Amino acid sequence: MEADLRQYLTFRLGGLEYALDYRRVQELRPLSALERVASGGAIVEGVALSRGVIMPIVDMRVAFGPRPPAHDPCTDVIILQLSACVMGMVTDGVTDLVTLPATAIHPLPHVGEEVDYLLGMGQLGERRLIVLDIDRLMAVRNAMRPRQAARASSCS
Repeated sequence: MEADLRQYLTFRLGGLEYALDYRRVQELRPLSALERVASGGAIVEGVALSRGVIMPIVDMRVAFGPRPPAHDPCTDVIILQLSACVMGMVTDGVTDLVTLPATAIHPLPHVGEEVDYLLGMGQLGERRLIVLDIDRLMAVRNAMRPRQAARASSCS
């Protein structure tokens, strides 16, 4: 039974709470602590330097909804070690590190292939967590659709 347990980092975006596999998290940093090397566009906020690595920074607040007017002290960057690269992901704020059994994650009904990064809805007491496959979410697709802007960031 313990083999079915997995740790997830939870974070807020636009009033919802999301979870991603903690094994993909390299570090957590406040946005203000990153040395900005260049500015980017709307979703790709630019590139930053962390521990000697230049990485793209993706503002998930833009990808998942309207951009907040300004960064606040709760704005966190999750530095991710993806299968292809290291990159930063700006969120409204990191909330917790939780352990969930596989049985606590339920498939989402009516989810099509265009949102294959949604693994399901995790239930932890009264909390509902949208569980993401962060590698799939951050992957570049050859045939992007306008609503799939979150996939526009690439590490290659």
